[in-house]
Amino acid sequence: MPDYQLVETPDSIVSDLGRHEYVGVDTEFMREKTFFAELCLVQVSTGDNIYCVDPLAGNAMTFFWDALIRDTWVVHSARQDIEVIYQTAQRMPGRLFDTQIAAALLGFQPQMGYASLVKELFDVDVDKTHTRANWLRRPLPENYLQYAAEDVAWLLPAREELAERLEQNGRLAWAEEDSAQLLDASLYAIEPTQAIEKLKGARNLRGRRRAAAARLAAWRESEALRANRPRQWIAKDSALLDVASRLPENLSALNRIDGLPAGLIRRSGKAILAEVAASENDNSARRPPAAPSEAQKAQLKSAQKHVAKCASELGLAAETVASKRDLSAIVINGNRNSRVLSGWRRELLGDDLLKQL
Repeated sequence: MPDYQLVETPDSIVSDLGRHEYVGVDTEFMREKTFFAELCLVQVSTGDNIYCVDPLAGNAMTFFWDALIRDTWVVHSARQDIEVIYQTAQRMPGRLFDTQIAAALLGFQPQMGYASLVKELFDVDVDKTHTRANWLRRPLPENYLQYAAEDVAWLLPAREELAERLEQNGRLAWAEEDSAQLLDASLYAIEPTQAIEKLKGARNLRGRRRAAAARLAAWRESEALRANRPRQWIAKDSALLDVASRLPENLSALNRIDGLPAGLIRRSGKAILAEVAASENDNSARRPPAAPSEAQKAQLKSAQKHVAKCASELGLAAETVASKRDLSAIVINGNRNSRVLSGWRRELLGDDLLKQL
């Protein structure tokens, strides 16, 4: 097990962070009772030291964050870690090396886990038994901290090994490009008007009922944000769908909807009815996303074949080069800002793909 230092005064390690170009970073967080993830621990490896930084100790972290973002972060599957730190501290690193992305560009399994990568590269078994631990617990048990420390212990050696292999294959710039895409702050923005995409069953609604569902989902998202509580604690998906389907005009009609909790009606009945009423003149979301035409299906299939051929020649999984979702967004939704149409993917796939899209 790696040695580590539990840090309850984060600003005390600023000078050490300033001595290193790369730092391994990982986080532990909880999201069971809140809308935003609660940051419970930040693990930082400098190569010389491993710090388990406690953000719940109540001490200042401003200088710690400022020092940390000046380094290049090495993170495995970075999106959630970037998100929780950005939403907690409004900070984001200037540079990022994601070891999961790097591994995929060397032909390893896409979405490979940290433990699997460490085993593959170094033949070392990493303990993952505390993945579901209660990280809000204080004091944190020794075995929790050992687990947390091990989660960053191999990040810097992995970066060194992966970067060397990528350099040999002429793909290091690819990994840097893909990692940098995770530093787009818009990825982590909460947009209530898009909340209908998270409402299970809404795809089957049409016309005013879909407009009502969209407004109700946006209302719930805003309430969840305001209260920092999970969406389902504000109102369950099934309750919103019932309301959107029935389009009640008053509290009596709202009370007659089976499965609608009395507490929800008592707390938010008037707000719910206001959204339903407003849906009558709301034409912004009356149609679900259109199903692809036969021509689009054929176009998508042809593009997938081209991607699979190019990926196979490089020993990569097709989804590493361009996933079905990437291609569908271009063919069906007309997304011309796709990563497939720029950078190394554009150079690799060439004009043949562009002609098909």
